[in-house]
Amino acid sequence: MVHPLRFQGLAVAAALAMGSATAYAQPADPPLPQDTIEQPADLDQAMERENEQAALSAELFYEILVGEMAAREGALADAQALMMEAARTSNSEQLYRRATELAVQSRSGDRALRSARAWLEAFPESRDANRAVLRILVAMNRISDSASYLRREVQLTPAANRSATFLAITQLYNNATDKSLAADVVEQALEDELKDPKNGPMAWATIGHMRLIADQKPAALQALQNGEKLSPDSGAVALLGMELLESGSTEVEPLVQRYLKNNPSAQMRMAYARVLLDQKRNADAKEQLKAITSETPEFPEAWAVLASLQLQDNELDAAQNSIQQFGSVLPALPQGVGRNAGQSQYYLLQADLAEKRQRYDEADGYLQRIPDAANLLSIQARRAEMLARQGKIQEGRALIRAVPATGPNQQRLKRLAEVQLLRDAGLSHEAYGLQAALQKEAPDDVELAYDTAMLAERVGKYDDMEKLLRGIIERKPDFQHAYNALGYSYAERNIKLDEAQTLIQKALDMQPGDPFITDSLAWVHFRRGNLAEAEKLLEQAYATRQDAEIAAHLGEVLWAQGKQDQARKIWRQALQADGDNSTLRETLKRLNAAP
Repeated sequence: MVHPLRFQGLAVAAALAMGSATAYAQPADPPLPQDTIEQPADLDQAMERENEQAALSAELFYEILVGEMAAREGALADAQALMMEAARTSNSEQLYRRATELAVQSRSGDRALRSARAWLEAFPESRDANRAVLRILVAMNRISDSASYLRREVQLTPAANRSATFLAITQLYNNATDKSLAADVVEQALEDELKDPKNGPMAWATIGHMRLIADQKPAALQALQNGEKLSPDSGAVALLGMELLESGSTEVEPLVQRYLKNNPSAQMRMAYARVLLDQKRNADAKEQLKAITSETPEFPEAWAVLASLQLQDNELDAAQNSIQQFGSVLPALPQGVGRNAGQSQYYLLQADLAEKRQRYDEADGYLQRIPDAANLLSIQARRAEMLARQGKIQEGRALIRAVPATGPNQQRLKRLAEVQLLRDAGLSHEAYGLQAALQKEAPDDVELAYDTAMLAERVGKYDDMEKLLRGIIERKPDFQHAYNALGYSYAERNIKLDEAQTLIQKALDMQPGDPFITDSLAWVHFRRGNLAEAEKLLEQAYATRQDAEIAAHLGEVLWAQGKQDQARKIWRQALQADGDNSTLRETLKRLNAAP
């Protein structure tokens, strides 16, 4: 199957205001009262000290002032040097912080690291200084060097706040090149937390997340089990379970379900529902959404998603009720972006419902009420799609073309929207013509070339498709979709099966366990007559992702082995989830198989 396309640096504080700079220029102490002075010699010494402090303050003020002026002029290296000198002179932590900020702004990792380390040396108990060194090291991808600073960050965090720190750790190391090393460093830093009944589950969940993004799934599963032993009702462990479930580890699903049974949280149920939806398990997702709307009826997102699924399943009366409930809870949302987005979603759902009932004027009226000028193109494209369904394709195209274009990128998006409209309307040759013209204007755009190749295949221009895909592979050798698409095309046409298998296997090596690539590999085996191997691979793919096209292939392989009842069962499930899928419909028609 052709797969569908889909410096965390130190946060810089605001510059010191001039008022802040002058604050540093004030004498450390006010003049002493006259009656405290007993001898003239003491008075002379006091005056000398005061003069020295005034001179020092004036010099410090000058360094800060010139440093800030240099920063405003963009001379960040000079500004940082002046601020560091002022910091050392005054032993001011605020100035060390400012010097480090300027070094980070200058985009010099070495300078920033020297500055942060000088800050930490001057103030060894400063958590902010330690954190600055940590973040700069990670931004420089010096993961091994960050270990001691990460451990210290955890130690300096109050026990009550460590859960938030664990969450920040995963974000901090997200861009590490060596994910495995980052996971090792994090596990070592959290070693003292792993047996703590309170913070241990969150620590194990953090480690599990790091192991998962390092593609160390067995270690992530082990972390999950360790966290569950400490606390079976840990939300952090349940979220790790959802991550693992999303990656295809179906064995963790009972843990997630147990957690939700004992802790009926709307947010956690919603997260589980999103995972189920991503896996095309719409019926299971719908059950979770119904539970949310029953337990927490004021939760707007659940009503909106439930309405979408009900519309998809043509449960129009149920969808109408869900849309009304969604609309009724919108006024409780705070004024602002969230409520505006909810209102737009409400009108979209109403438009979908009206269109399902073939009340096209009513649907168009709802679309025109959406108060979202920033997304005018997407709204007009939706209206154009509805016109196309009524056979008014040219009116739809005119609607898209009439959207004002503020620049070349907006013009390109308009043309892509028109391509999508033509493709969905079955006018593949016209769509390909527009797409090919766009691709020639941007020959180095890999994703645009990929989309053009897919349209070329649809219209039977296999030489063009192959040329585009091989060009992508040459320019971007790690673009696994190109290998998979070319291999699957060969398998679908039952040609070059040896090369098809090599190409698809290479894609699968880049993305192990991917259900769509696994589906492609299974299809090669089917073409070669290896029905048992094809069935095994398709069962794996379908368990991970209940997609209609995978179901079509699995059903056909079962059908070819005489397992008609099993095939029909798979097809019925797929039709219920995605009854409009063209591959599924074509398969049923070709095999003359009633599900």
